[in-house]
Amino acid sequence: MKSALILFPGINREHDMARALQRAGGMAPTIVWHKDTELPPVDLVVIPGGFSYGDYLRCGAIAARSPIMRDVIAKAEAGVTVLGVCNGFQVLTEMGLLPGALMRNADLRFVCKDVLLRVETTDTRFTNRYRKGQTIRTPVAHGDGNYFADPETLARLEGEGRVVFRYASADGDIDETSNPNGSIDNIAGILNARGNVLGMMPHPEDHIELAQGSTDGLGIFESMVAALETA
Repeated sequence: MKSALILFPGINREHDMARALQRAGGMAPTIVWHKDTELPPVDLVVIPGGFSYGDYLRCGAIAARSPIMRDVIAKAEAGVTVLGVCNGFQVLTEMGLLPGALMRNADLRFVCKDVLLRVETTDTRFTNRYRKGQTIRTPVAHGDGNYFADPETLARLEGEGRVVFRYASADGDIDETSNPNGSIDNIAGILNARGNVLGMMPHPEDHIELAQGSTDGLGIFESMVAALETA
């Protein structure tokens, strides 16, 4: 599996993400600077988390207009797998590769803690190593993770099975108390219509080893490797 990580000023999770990709796929990703104009031949493109450009203007808005992103769009439209985590999710919405927007957390406070996610579908290249309805634990660290979309977009996401993760309780219940940021319908991760682009706010790359307290996030990376190997 050949993969690339996009690096912007202010991104701070590239090493965590590289470790997760190497652990799951056995190969270190290529780090691509945001001012480059072309990606190497890859099967997977990842936009990691952090605070690109200091989150000025809107989170991800400046990064979405970096030179390399034109080729990221071209690769996504050609069917290459694209994963955006936290700030990467924000960038993907700003680019128009995913619908909706990430707004300030409902309580206007930065949140940094472990949360529980319910896996809504396993029929994706990102979740095929989980069970539908499984609850997994991953960390969040964001101030603008409040996902919002208009009713028509929400209906389309639900009807097409494109909501991949929801914030949930330990029993898998979807309720207000398990929602860390106010996201509509407890949405934590969504797919594009083609199914090759995933954006999610929690950080699966930080729960891949027992020393981190959980290995629940590793399934996302193993799922991508399995999907690419059988493609």
